[in-house]
Amino acid sequence: MEQLEIRALNTYYGESHILRDVDLTVNSGEMVCLIGRNGVGKTTLLKSIIGLLKPRSGQINFAEQCLDRQPPHQRARAGVGYVPQGREIIPQLTVEENLLLGLEARPGGMGRQKRIDPFVYELFPILRDFLPRKGGDLSGGQQQQLAIARALMGKPSLLLLDEPTEGIQPNIVQDIEQAVRRIIREQGISVLLVEQHLHFVRQADRYYAMQRGGIVASGPTTELSQDVVEKFLSV
Repeated sequence: MEQLEIRALNTYYGESHILRDVDLTVNSGEMVCLIGRNGVGKTTLLKSIIGLLKPRSGQINFAEQCLDRQPPHQRARAGVGYVPQGREIIPQLTVEENLLLGLEARPGGMGRQKRIDPFVYELFPILRDFLPRKGGDLSGGQQQQLAIARALMGKPSLLLLDEPTEGIQPNIVQDIEQAVRRIIREQGISVLLVEQHLHFVRQADRYYAMQRGGIVASGPTTELSQDVVEKFLSV
């Protein structure tokens, strides 16, 4: 069943045409990877889905709702979680405070519900030990774990991950890969992943390759050829 459906999406930065007639779907409980070199429009697509950028034309449907006119907070409360490139945790707040901020994405906002979901500690045990520590004092990999955990606090049914392994030490890359697989397997959350790490890419069910703002190849990751890898993932 299609959970996210994007049709003929065109997004501009000023007069620069970035996304060009993008079609993409993510099914329930599926992991889809978006690949392509830097600057082809991958982050622009995620920002268009969450509502940080307003497409000029096209349609974004999520869980049988049209999101086109909804602001970001309404999209989050409809079940779209977003972990941006660069993580964007709040460095002056503690780990606990950053996690609790994720509750604002739930319908009705944080309200009186100020309990951290134990599942995030199962995924990332180190966060429990670091609750009183400032977010800015964590390593890059720990901040990435915090950013994913914060998004999960909103109970999304679709999680958008933008380059979650970028600049992160290999042992934490492995932890993040395992956590994402577990999120899908145990909670049925769908994932749309922007990634350059080939091992992670191959764990997705399907891929879309972008070039010059458009989708130029797609298919099951089991059929991801070396030619496509070299064309869209090589640095």
